[in-house]
Amino acid sequence: MLEHDHSHAPDAIRDRLAKGPKPNYMREWVYGGIDGIVTTFAIVAGVTGASLSPAIVIILGIANLIGDGFSMAAGAYSSARTDEDIYERLREIENNHIDNNPDGEKEEIRQIYAAKGFQGKDLERVVDVVSQNRNAWIDVMMQEEYGVSQTLKPPHKTGLHTFGAFVLCGAVPLLPYAFALPHAFYLALCLSALTFFGIGSVKSRWSVHTWWRQGMETLIIGIAAAGLAFLIGYFLRGLGL
Repeated sequence: MLEHDHSHAPDAIRDRLAKGPKPNYMREWVYGGIDGIVTTFAIVAGVTGASLSPAIVIILGIANLIGDGFSMAAGAYSSARTDEDIYERLREIENNHIDNNPDGEKEEIRQIYAAKGFQGKDLERVVDVVSQNRNAWIDVMMQEEYGVSQTLKPPHKTGLHTFGAFVLCGAVPLLPYAFALPHAFYLALCLSALTFFGIGSVKSRWSVHTWWRQGMETLIIGIAAAGLAFLIGYFLRGLGL
């Protein structure tokens, strides 16, 4: 059975539809987690490449976790809030159109379903049924004319999930330094690589690709970003900066 298969028994279908679609925050966790570990490990790699004190790693790493994490959360909140504003504004536009030009809006419904293959009496019946329910009418126009989904994520939850992902994953490269472990940089590298791979593997649950392919793709992207930061730090050390 596939991960997202579900029962098609009448009672199960009725219960599922009554609950409605649930917001999925995997995007925020993947995006926030990857960005958190990339940016934090970039600091670790850059400071190590420049041969600076491990204490600097912790100080800059924590500052990055709080500052950049909050910045990402604020951006995610603002983006989700913008989606809400756009959605409400478009619904208001369609509501006014129905009040001021119902025949024109019915013609839009007619052409939408004609493009889906409805013809003759069946087409007119669909137009009549849809246009008798204002909310359903507007929902159709939102989806078909504007391509806007009515499943919106609450802005505050979007921001919190993004911040949580950034801080939790971004803290991973700092752990060896926080516990003063020997060979801290190499441990941070291994832990970061495992976290990159883990994020990609989890992401595969919502993908058509295999878990190991998603894991390797995320691992390569993350290590490439971290390696670039290390090379920059090493180069600056060579210049005596």
